[in-house]
Amino acid sequence: MSLIDPPATSGLEGVTAVVTGASRGIGRAIALRLAGVGAQVALWARDQQALASVVAEVEARGGRAQAFPCDVSDAAAVNQAADLVRQTMPPVRIVVNNAGAVVRKPTIAITDAEWRAMMSANLDGTFYVTRAFLADLTRGGGRIINIASRAGREGTPLLAAYCAAKHGVVGFTRALAEELRAAKVCVNAVCPGSVDTPMLRQGIPGAVPAMTPDDIAGTVLYLASPPPFGAPDALTGSCIDVFG
Repeated sequence: MSLIDPPATSGLEGVTAVVTGASRGIGRAIALRLAGVGAQVALWARDQQALASVVAEVEARGGRAQAFPCDVSDAAAVNQAADLVRQTMPPVRIVVNNAGAVVRKPTIAITDAEWRAMMSANLDGTFYVTRAFLADLTRGGGRIINIASRAGREGTPLLAAYCAAKHGVVGFTRALAEELRAAKVCVNAVCPGSVDTPMLRQGIPGAVPAMTPDDIAGTVLYLASPPPFGAPDALTGSCIDVFG
């Protein structure tokens, strides 16, 4: 299966894929890819207007999506949005934890609030959303894909809080994969390098992007799709580096 040109049939028809941080960048690209092969996509982000724009884009391409404005760092809001997804959409079989944020400054200057915000947006949100859908996934099998980062694999100056949170996402991915192995739920992470997004420009000003959001979306589509269209069920607990 090509990651760039997926087949018309993907094995995802009639199921729901939850994508957080879906209003722009990598999340938007992932949503478009999944909707393009038949999944119904639950779009999560804080910006309701931006989500509506992505819904319109999905529908203009013949796909199906619904917007669920939600701050993933708020556990109660996550549970409420998850209940609404269950009430209004087909069974959830894919969860893509993409929402995140970055702060760039010397470690000595990071405030308590900034540190907590990095953990909340990048790590807590991944946990809250995953937990909210675990019962759904373990009933029928499914795929969890966490968007980590190259910063979750190695250190980057002036990004200590972001690196710490993304390293946490990698550890969470590996532990959960072992926990859910018997339940036939595959849990993997994608660790992108420099992708042409506003977050890259904020985190590393002057960086020259090596990839587009759609490059990462192709990798996610492979991990989200069942065999023979995508990743084998044995592929779990992996953290796929998408950088040279």
